[in-house]
Amino acid sequence: MQRRHLLALGASAATTGLGLPLPSAAQAAAQGSDWPKAKTITYVVPFTAGGSTDVVGRTLAEKLQAALGQTVVVDNKPGQGGGIGAAFVAKAPADGYTLFGGTISTHAINASLYKHLPYDPVKDFELVALVATLPNVLLVDPNLGVNSVADLIALLKKDEKRRTFASSGAGTSTHLAGELFADLIGVPLQHIPYKGTPPAMVDVSAGQVTFMFDQMTAAVPLLQAGKLKLLAVTTGKRIALAPNTPTMIEAGIPGFEMASWQAVYAPTGTPKAVVERLHAEIAKALKLPDVQAKLGGQLGMELVGGSPAELAALMAREIPRWAALVKKSGASAN
Repeated sequence: MQRRHLLALGASAATTGLGLPLPSAAQAAAQGSDWPKAKTITYVVPFTAGGSTDVVGRTLAEKLQAALGQTVVVDNKPGQGGGIGAAFVAKAPADGYTLFGGTISTHAINASLYKHLPYDPVKDFELVALVATLPNVLLVDPNLGVNSVADLIALLKKDEKRRTFASSGAGTSTHLAGELFADLIGVPLQHIPYKGTPPAMVDVSAGQVTFMFDQMTAAVPLLQAGKLKLLAVTTGKRIALAPNTPTMIEAGIPGFEMASWQAVYAPTGTPKAVVERLHAEIAKALKLPDVQAKLGGQLGMELVGGSPAELAALMAREIPRWAALVKKSGASAN
């Protein structure tokens, strides 16, 4: 807020010879008739193709393109728990032509997991919309020989070579889920980070890594193909897509409850009118039957369409919560 206040004061002090304020290029474009017609809109996804954030990004890009009458392309920039893509967007022009598919990782966990984060999750972004929440699930290779969380714990305690877990990248909620699991069961585990969900799931399904936590969204195809086994969900209650699967708490791990979330951001300074239009179109898109069937019915997401204020409130709760877990677990991505 202080930074924005200073920017506002600086803008009001810059005047022409006639004493009129000099509008920024972004403001001029938004106030005129250019946006969104001037150029292609880029929707940056900070993870590899095929994961939950990518599915959300491509779904929204398609609907925004139709609603705005402008091409919307998805640009995958994976790495550093989503940090590479986030840093790119933070430095992009605030003209409404760059959007970001943010997550619990990029805008909550990374704030404490990285000592030198190349962006500020709060100061460097305009909040556009809270898109959805979604459960993480505990996954293993069907050939591992375990049928429950208790079986997995017994294996980890017995066989040191099996004490590995995969994640879609350091700093992701899937990484922290594994760290929390290790802390709660009292067994040291080796974290194996990947550049996205698909390669991590491939190695877990092949028995190269013992287990992983990831979003139900990404796990559905491999679960249906019998290449992964679902042991538990991380939410406080069971989910509709897997009603017979216990929660981690039901499976005997008290205190294990978490849910991931997806949101849309833009660079700080993006004109308010542009942010409001984008939020309105995203909220409309999330109510469309085909979007609800795909993201909700097929992939298990709880679609929200929340306002910037609702997203801000969520971040205000999540950032300190994950900071406490990072400190307790000793997790680090440095």
